[in-house]
Amino acid sequence: MTASHSPVAPKSTGWVGWIVFTAAMLLMLGVFNAVNGLAAIFADDIFVSGASAAVVFNVTTWGWVHLVLGVLAAATGVALMQGATWARAVAVGFVMLNMLTQLLFLPAYPFWSMLIIVLDVLVLWALIVHGDEQIA
Repeated sequence: MTASHSPVAPKSTGWVGWIVFTAAMLLMLGVFNAVNGLAAIFADDIFVSGASAAVVFNVTTWGWVHLVLGVLAAATGVALMQGATWARAVAVGFVMLNMLTQLLFLPAYPFWSMLIIVLDVLVLWALIVHGDEQIA
């Protein structure tokens, strides 16, 4: 008699909690960016007093960039929580793009940008190192 080789699903480990953490953090980073973007759009004097530009664009333009990125990142976080396989790759891309935009926004609001970059690093680490452990 031959042994049947049925595919065995990989056993999930405690690291799956990091993926849930990542999805929640990506959702929150998206909300933070959206709020940050709305503040820059409607009250750009909060961010920069006396200057009208954050690196290349004015603060209102950066506000729109953060708002769009925030909404897309939050939607990706929700998809990641639901176990969508595409969401992991898209999330890595969004997090890296968000880190770049925060780096460019650094002159306008340094403390906030550094905080978001640190959170992005944590999210990126969890996505890359343990992202394949979540079972859809």
